Amino acid sequence: MTPRHFFSRVFSPVFSPVFSRTAGFTLLELLVVVLILGLLASFVAPRYFSQIGKSEVQVARAQIDAFEKALDQYRLDVGRYPSTEQGLRALVERPAAEAKWNGPYLKKAAPADPWGRPYQYRAPGGNGRDFDLMSLGKDGRVGGQGEDADIAL
Repeated sequence: MTPRHFFSRVFSPVFSPVFSRTAGFTLLELLVVVLILGLLASFVAPRYFSQIGKSEVQVARAQIDAFEKALDQYRLDVGRYPSTEQGLRALVERPAAEAKWNGPYLKKAAPADPWGRPYQYRAPGGNGRDFDLMSLGKDGRVGGQGEDADIAL
């Protein structure tokens, strides 16, 4: 088989009129597929992103719960909760003049909330509580609803 004969047999369907009309997709077919994919994405994306928001709230609640346990252990050792000025740092680093401190009460420094902002700690807390510990939620402002709601003890 000569090279000319080989190439004419292999590539001849590409240049035939029948092959060029039946191969590939038309622009209309491609647009229909893109439209269907867009519709599917518009149904799935809101559900997916709402789940992400719910998981961030759950992470914040779990972290606040862990901080609460560490703060209670601190109080059992020292006799009081850390002051507002000492903050959550007192759970990792010995505050000055704290002879009864038996920490660290956390393995590492207190992480930021799931939205990247520090947790708000205040001692004594409001309404007769020993302390307040909260995240300001997704919007970073006091109050809000849904994902923007404050997350506290």
